[in-house]
Amino acid sequence: MATPHSRRPPGPLLPEDQTGGSVRPDRWTDPPLPEDTDALGPPADHEAVARKILLDQLTGQARSRSELAGKLAKKGVPDEIGERLLDRFEEVGLVDDAAFARLWVESRQSGKGLARRALAQELRRKGVDDEVAKEALAEVDDEDEEASARILVRRKLRSVARVDRAAATRRLSGMLARKGYGPGIAFRVVREELDAAGHGRPDAADGFAGDVDGDDPGWGTGDLS
Repeated sequence: MATPHSRRPPGPLLPEDQTGGSVRPDRWTDPPLPEDTDALGPPADHEAVARKILLDQLTGQARSRSELAGKLAKKGVPDEIGERLLDRFEEVGLVDDAAFARLWVESRQSGKGLARRALAQELRRKGVDDEVAKEALAEVDDEDEEASARILVRRKLRSVARVDRAAATRRLSGMLARKGYGPGIAFRVVREELDAAGHGRPDAADGFAGDVDGDDPGWGTGDLS
């Protein structure tokens, strides 16, 4: 005759448990993790991952060291590994902030017509050291800036052909401000280009002297696109 202690609830039984009895499926637990962590597989090769990230990022495009360091951090590469690889890439010339800054200035100045002030802000956002940026920006002189400003204004003259002189002055000067040009050169170039295009009377813009002092919303907006 079975005793109370020998009674088992109905249902299939699994092999013997540690107490010598059988256990039900609903009491089964996962086996403990192995003490030997090597059994779980080798750790990720962070250095190989970081090297691939750097090479991918540099394919077809130069980048600053700061940009690359940020990419590595986002991928979870340990700082010490990232710094060591970046140092090595600098040694072999794959990472060169001075060369990057020169290429950036040349491309953005000729392609977008950006003034030195705008270029300096962009390089700072890219993490380029101010002294390194200063050397690259030295390759753009006042004549380069004025020539670029005139090209930008001439491209936009058609868009202001049907507005009065005052409105045209504000629009064109605001456009130059967003490209990083100071109010002095902006208003001078705009006035001269409007005169050359025969747009309105030269004295019609005299009422906008206040804009040169910074009243025009184009200055200080930070929009340099």
